[in-house]
Amino acid sequence: MTAPRFERSRAAEGPLVQGFSAGGFRIDGEVYRAALLTPEAVQAWDAPALDGLVAGHVDFALAGNPEFLLLGTGPAQAFPPRAFVAALEARGIGVEAMDSRAAARTWGMLRGEGRRIAAALMPL
Repeated sequence: MTAPRFERSRAAEGPLVQGFSAGGFRIDGEVYRAALLTPEAVQAWDAPALDGLVAGHVDFALAGNPEFLLLGTGPAQAFPPRAFVAALEARGIGVEAMDSRAAARTWGMLRGEGRRIAAALMPL
């Protein structure tokens, strides 16, 4: 079975999630088990367990003050800790939690629209 390929318009530059590979995400030709994305860059992420997630774990992604953070919660959709969501909302940053595959697909769509967002993709 061939891994899906994602496309987005070139209206927005920055990291492109190209699909899933070797249990991770193929982003700009590299494979990441977990990743933080900003409109300008991607960084490998040593993601904590979801129930231990705090705002400091995603500082790299939040540096550019995005509209919201796409939080990929792993193989299944789950809710992040309330304290995590409250900390980001106090900074004016919303949180959209979904499974990591959906978050990766949504990243491409919203960045293609030129939206200033960030993503934190937990392992599949």
